This record gives sequence, structure tokens and C-alpha cells, in this order.
Amino acid sequence: MKERKSAKSSVQNKEHQNGAHLAPFKLAKLLDPEASWDKDQLGDVLHWIRQIVALVCGLLWGAIPLVGGIWIVAFLLISSGIIYGYYALILKVDEEEFGGHGPLLQEGLFASITLFLLAWTLVYSLAHF
Repeated sequence: MKERKSAKSSVQNKEHQNGAHLAPFKLAKLLDPEASWDKDQLGDVLHWIRQIVALVCGLLWGAIPLVGGIWIVAFLLISSGIIYGYYALILKVDEEEFGGHGPLLQEGLFASITLFLLAWTLVYSLAHF
């Protein structure tokens, strides 16, 4: 029984040393234009960047008592501009490999609108009423 456990652990150690496990995501890849991206990885990164922008804008819009639909449009323009700038100017990916500009710009859009509106409404209501 002990031999079986030690044999199993030695196989796991060899697999770990040979890189059989998933490699951790490196933050340096986020700014490397030479890095290769698959569709899921780039989509996840764009999604989370958009969520961070939504949270920051929602908190800021609520703290400064901004009201009106123009600020929703402003958020959409800022968020989409940051996403476009990130994948086109910083990463320099070929958008045609990922289905064009549309799918890349829509990645995480609806979830970010929800988060933005939630943060904006919550902070505005708590701070100014």
C-alpha cells in the first residue's frame, strides 16, 4: 500500500516538474504585443478589463452626483475606447483572427453595463440621500 502511494506521488512530482499542469497566467503577457492569444484568453482579459472600468466609472459617477442618460453614453464610449485601445494599440492583435471588431468590442459589454448601473445607483443613493 505504501509503495503504491509513493509511486503515485513520484509520478505526480514528475508531471509537475515536466509542466504537465496548467501554467499560471503571467501578468507580463498583458502588455506584450508579441504574446500569442487564443480566443478564450483574450476574451477573458477584455471582459475583466471592462468590468474594472465599469466599477470605477460607476463609483465615480455616483460619488460625483452625475445624473442623466448622457453619462451612460459617456461610460459606453470610455469603456469601448479603452478596450479598442488595449487590443488594437497595445496588444496589436489581428482582430480578424478573433472574428472582427464586433465580437471583441462586445466582450463583457452587457455585464459591465449592469455593474456600472448598479455601482452608480448604489453610491449615488447612499451618498446623496
